[in-house]
Amino acid sequence: MEVKIKLSGPFRIGRFKEEVRDYPPGTRVQRVVDDLGLPETLLGIVLINGVHADVNDVLNDGDTLSLLPLLGGG
Repeated sequence: MEVKIKLSGPFRIGRFKEEVRDYPPGTRVQRVVDDLGLPETLLGIVLINGVHADVNDVLNDGDTLSLLPLLGGG
């Protein structure tokens, strides 16, 4: 199945802004995070097709997964 992955902020460094990747059916968001080597402590927002999601959610063919880091500042 194909999943479009969108990365934001520092997650793009040494990676990509947007990319389509193939994963087997039943793949969870956590696997994508692990495959990309993203530090989970910096993972702030997970969106699947623009809707808030969790790293344990299962992806479907054609989904768009957006991964955004925690926002700093104050």
